[in-house]
Amino acid sequence: MFVGDSPIHINAKKEDIAEIVLMPGDPLRAKYIAETFLNDAKEVCNLRNMLGFTGFYKGVRVSVIGSGMGMPSMGIYSWELFHYFNVQKIIRIGTCGVVSPEVNVPDLLLASRVYSESNFAYTFDNYKEHIVYPSKSLNDKIIAMAQKLNYKLHVGDVTTMDVFGPYIDYDRVLNRIPQELHVIGEEMEAFGLLHIANHFNREAACILTAVDSKFSDVVLSGEDRERSLNDMITLALESIIEK
Repeated sequence: MFVGDSPIHINAKKEDIAEIVLMPGDPLRAKYIAETFLNDAKEVCNLRNMLGFTGFYKGVRVSVIGSGMGMPSMGIYSWELFHYFNVQKIIRIGTCGVVSPEVNVPDLLLASRVYSESNFAYTFDNYKEHIVYPSKSLNDKIIAMAQKLNYKLHVGDVTTMDVFGPYIDYDRVLNRIPQELHVIGEEMEAFGLLHIANHFNREAACILTAVDSKFSDVVLSGEDRERSLNDMITLALESIIEK
């Protein structure tokens, strides 16, 4: 394996990145978070327009960096953050599709386990299992903080797909998932993040906002979408700075 002395995809100095990071998929959402939630935020990376910012949330230094879409992109950025920048905690904050009638749009979800049919982990380091787990301590903090903030939070199994769910017959895929799993949401990055984090023995978790559902025709207004995403961002920030 060839690993150079400098990251290939993140053009930041080591000291530019905080030890705790939020990762939305969309780099413009990273910009929004920095401008809306952080104090003294500065842009620290922008290679390939994958924007990253570092600032302070309630006095705690935090970075927020886009991951892009899909496990390959998430794998690149999370690996470089852990390896080159010594990041200790990452929370993915993203959107998902609902695959269980118990979850409504725009509820918040927290992944307790993530299942994927992908060969991502096998290719990375010969990990043959199809389930990965988040940091228990980080999940516990998120659950406790959701209760403190009076946010409704569904905790359950999530599946990470290689193909955008609405573009396929994902019932066909869901029917292949082991019956002992109770999947409530589907997305495209969490499995990659958690596996990379576990490889480095670092902490990672995944909070999601439900934006569409096979059980509902609800379409969020711009105001409702922004409010639900802001709740997710607030929950992540409050949790990630919790001692």
